Amino acid sequence: MLREPLESGQVAVSRAAHKVIYPARFQLVGAMNPCPCGYRGHPSGRCRCTQPQLERYTRRLSGPFLDRIDLQWELPSLTAEELMAESPGESSGVVRQRVITAQERQHERQGMTNEGLGSDALHRVAPLSAQAKTLLLRAADHYELSVRAVHRVWRVARTIADLGAEDGVSESAIAEALQYRTGFGKFTFSQ
Repeated sequence: MLREPLESGQVAVSRAAHKVIYPARFQLVGAMNPCPCGYRGHPSGRCRCTQPQLERYTRRLSGPFLDRIDLQWELPSLTAEELMAESPGESSGVVRQRVITAQERQHERQGMTNEGLGSDALHRVAPLSAQAKTLLLRAADHYELSVRAVHRVWRVARTIADLGAEDGVSESAIAEALQYRTGFGKFTFSQ
């Protein structure tokens, strides 16, 4: 039921002879355990889930639904020591300012943020370098990406380029965008 609102930004409710359309622009953030017991990949080795159990569990989210989610990331299990260690990451204020600057670039360039770009606009405002195009085409073939998934990777790469204040979409932006889709963290770039 979320596929349509994720794509169109609207919810249509039909009853008898009436149909009402409600606006439904939202940002979906979700999380799920790696397996039914929650311990797959844990350093303790406590997971005892069988392959059929894992397959049944992951089938709960359909391919067309996952196709509409731009960023998908599998997080590894951490030990208590790793969890308590201080992270050398950037402060929220620094990241926030970079995001605001990227959004301003997008509005100046195309009058909206990148998530609203259709395929025609992508060609116009997110030109790919030759290497970036080659990488995206290879990934689309290798991972059997749908047209929707290719456009979503391209839009995410445009946003990555904006965060880096780049005019075009480079091979490294495409590579990073591909990594944000499940299973692409091990993507190789060799010819």
